[in-house]
Amino acid sequence: MAEKTRTPKSARTRAALLEAARELFAERGYVKVTVRDIAAKAGIDPAMVIRYFGSKDGIFADAAEFNLELPDLRGVARNSIGEALTRHFLSIWDSPDAGLPVLLRSASTNELANARMREIFNKQIRTALEAIAGPDEAEQRAGLVSSQLLGLAVCRYVLKLPPVVRMSKEQLVKTIGKTLQQYITGRLPR
Repeated sequence: MAEKTRTPKSARTRAALLEAARELFAERGYVKVTVRDIAAKAGIDPAMVIRYFGSKDGIFADAAEFNLELPDLRGVARNSIGEALTRHFLSIWDSPDAGLPVLLRSASTNELANARMREIFNKQIRTALEAIAGPDEAEQRAGLVSSQLLGLAVCRYVLKLPPVVRMSKEQLVKTIGKTLQQYITGRLPR
């Protein structure tokens, strides 16, 4: 019976630490957050961060887990794939519990965050594009798509560049979608 009581409490403790870490990493980036900051925000002893995650890098790695939940592009009209991806990406960023800001803010100062961001975008976008572009071109196309989506994210959500922030979601879908469409279905230079 004692085992049943410990499991829910440990799960709650772990969840509270992860939530605090996600919020702090998103606000401040990796470098400016300490284990003590995370524990204080969660109202938990700092030793628990080490117990559950081993280190700041360990909790960061768990806090930075992210699935882009990309749609199956085979079910999207071929000439609408760019817009569909742009719309999907914006909905992820506009979500109140988006995990990508944690990674994006930290990727420029932390190799672990940088590697995680590369892994997420390279693997997930490449896999989605393989279904329509084939494995030979998917990697290059995924790199181009990622460059556009990450550039948009930096300008709109991190730098908050006024002209990009003022654009409506539909304006962005139409504009960025055209560029993504070219990257996805257009001819690649040889």
